[in-house]
Amino acid sequence: MRKRRKQESSSLFPIKIDQFEKLLKSKFENNPDLSFSVYEHENKKAAVFYISYLVDLEKAEEFLLNLLLTMQKEWTNASIQNEIPLISGDATINKLEDILEKILLGTAFIYIEGEDSVVSYMMPNKEKRALTKAETESVVIGPQIAFTESLVTNLNVIRWSIRSTDLVMEKILLGKETIHEVRLIYLKSVANETDVNTMRERLKTLEVNSIDDSSVLAQYIEDSSASIFPQFYLTELPDRFAYTITQGRVGVIVENSPTAIIAPSTFLSFFESTEDLYMRWNTGSFLRILRFLSVFIAIFLTPMYVAAVTYHYEIIPSDLLISIGQSRAGVPFPPIFEALFLELMIELLREAGARLPTKVGQTIGIVGGVVVGTAAVQAGITSNILIIFITISALASFTAPSYLMGTTIRVLRFPMIILAGILGIVGIIFGICFLAIHLLKLTSLGRPYLTPIYPFQMKDLNKVLFRLPPNFQWRRFLSFQPKDTSRYDKTKAKKKKDIDE
Repeated sequence: MRKRRKQESSSLFPIKIDQFEKLLKSKFENNPDLSFSVYEHENKKAAVFYISYLVDLEKAEEFLLNLLLTMQKEWTNASIQNEIPLISGDATINKLEDILEKILLGTAFIYIEGEDSVVSYMMPNKEKRALTKAETESVVIGPQIAFTESLVTNLNVIRWSIRSTDLVMEKILLGKETIHEVRLIYLKSVANETDVNTMRERLKTLEVNSIDDSSVLAQYIEDSSASIFPQFYLTELPDRFAYTITQGRVGVIVENSPTAIIAPSTFLSFFESTEDLYMRWNTGSFLRILRFLSVFIAIFLTPMYVAAVTYHYEIIPSDLLISIGQSRAGVPFPPIFEALFLELMIELLREAGARLPTKVGQTIGIVGGVVVGTAAVQAGITSNILIIFITISALASFTAPSYLMGTTIRVLRFPMIILAGILGIVGIIFGICFLAIHLLKLTSLGRPYLTPIYPFQMKDLNKVLFRLPPNFQWRRFLSFQPKDTSRYDKTKAKKKKDIDE
């Protein structure tokens, strides 16, 4: 069990209402939003208290105040529970720490003076936005809705996507100062028990003051916090989340966060898109292979140019070497500084476009790239050919469906350019070896990060590197060892004859 703030652990009831009011207000530092109203009926006093903006005031007035004030029976906890309908999860509470915890979750309470507990009613007033399109994971084909900050809405969307009584949604509370509700989601008959237990243990043993977002939570519980590579996939698409859950993986959603965590995740899974499933299998395979090629282009194209121009002229064709020499004739800087300058300029334009309003950001990105690039060539700071390579690398880095992985790829270009400028191709090979060793050692929820390449699993290659027709996709991802490895019985899924045959 995680530690909590030290509060009174024993019952303080019965207590005088005026003393109880002073105690509550002192706990909340005399917060004006703490509503504490006292009523009297047949020589009995009752207090109704809650945080005004956390509670549905219309429901509180209709289901609590009106029914309480029109009761003909004597006020007691038993009579109140008989007269006022209880909402799911409501109960009597006699410990102050439990009252303080529930009142911050949108609970209204009734205390009858002289009773040994209070009656609680969960009626939270949660602000939420409507379901809209995803911003960071844009899709053309398939469902368009994205998760919102409302936990109830997200759970509802998931339930509609996975209509199975086998779906488990475990509730876990995280945070000492600010408590947030977290849900651990998996299919009981499919998900691997080791993965479920590992994720549950990491969540329950986590001791933090607050969890601001699922991306923050992922950094707390991932296998290696020092790695630049994300080890858990963060998605805002309910259909992607539902698909991975049905494949046997584990999901986590956090209150007030529009993204969900998928674990375990592999390096190759960050380049899969839900559109691959909705397209024809051959088209989806082509796009997926294109993304993998884009990774190598984004990381190694500019460093290879720097290495070749600096140390290895012999690998460049003669005609191209003449063009490069002519374009660099007026450039006073070595290729490494030229490349780093342009890469930094691209990142500045990207970051400025992301932070500015949408219409202004698009204008800055287009105009800034054209004007600054043209001015840099005319001023003799850089060459035309390098701008082409930099542009291709930048475009390739944006093909990754995951924003986190795309950012990682863009960051990796900088050390690769430095190694290429210092050691040439030897430096690039050194960087490749370092990345390979790091990725081989990396894990996600205890599972190898490079699976199914290492450890090699032939039967899983058609799920990550390319796609086969749907009638051949009857197996789940075997590398994660799901309980049920079959999505359907392949012997019963043969094509049926037409009715007139």
